[in-house]
Amino acid sequence: MTALTLEDTQDDDYIAEQPANRPQVPICATVPAGVVGDRLDAVLARVWPQYSRSRLQGWLREGRVRVDGKACDDARRRTFTGERLELDPGSLPADTVHAPQNIPLDVVFEDDTLLVINKPAGMVVHPGNGVPDGTLLNALLHRVPGLAQVPRAGIVHRLDRDTTGLLVVARTLEAQTDLVRQLQARTVSRRYFAVVAGDLRADGTVDAAIGRHPVQRTRMAVVQAGGKPARTHYFVRERLQGATLVECRLETGRTHQIRVHMAHIGHSLLGDEVYAPRNVAERFSRQALHAWRLGLIHPKSGAEVEWEVPLPADMEGLIAGLRIAT
Repeated sequence: MTALTLEDTQDDDYIAEQPANRPQVPICATVPAGVVGDRLDAVLARVWPQYSRSRLQGWLREGRVRVDGKACDDARRRTFTGERLELDPGSLPADTVHAPQNIPLDVVFEDDTLLVINKPAGMVVHPGNGVPDGTLLNALLHRVPGLAQVPRAGIVHRLDRDTTGLLVVARTLEAQTDLVRQLQARTVSRRYFAVVAGDLRADGTVDAAIGRHPVQRTRMAVVQAGGKPARTHYFVRERLQGATLVECRLETGRTHQIRVHMAHIGHSLLGDEVYAPRNVAERFSRQALHAWRLGLIHPKSGAEVEWEVPLPADMEGLIAGLRIAT
């Protein structure tokens, strides 16, 4: 069985933070007109949108914000037009330095703000325990050297090692922060095709919290207490021999969400060595899961954009074989 990597065991979508390895100096701004009486943390997020609100709140707690020359750590403090704001980000702990590697990438879209990648099976998104290199992050650093100044080389969400399909990468800190906020606001649309075991008779929704498995800590599970809300909508697209092709739409982005939810309702993904019974896991070489459509609001233009990629050849072959057997 394939060992789990950092991307498999890390919780939920990445959170954008300040670039590492870059010493900071205090930056200043003035409370703009029209925000009289607004909370200080909200005003900070407005004047410095390149930083996530959680990061700004952390700096507030650490005493790195001054208002009219006086230190202030009260996020709820009300502001007044013309007040002078000073932020001292300091120096954050440096991330591990990762080497750029000339690894081919299937780039679906690229501009000065975004990259959209069609990730192949077998590619790990981020280096981790047991996988120090050869990852999407290493490939991104080679293709766009400037991504070394963006946390996690601009990666804002992930796909499991053996899941294929669309993944968006931010080329700037501002774009990364914007995309993380979109993920949190659930305005990013992610649709997947999956081949699941058994005859799934109707469309439905799995609304069940996901957390660490109480015994097997490298796995996720539907849990009654302590889990994070998770919701997956699924739609029957084709009935096959002993299996069903379904389309899944995520409302949340929990680790292994589709795999855990489909197993929870008794329809594990074919090829899933972690969550499927052995007889189901042996029916395909990997979990039969493909992120085929991705939609979001472009961080720079504000336009709604969307991309689609076809099923990879191995899943096409799987489905064709199951059709022949009917």
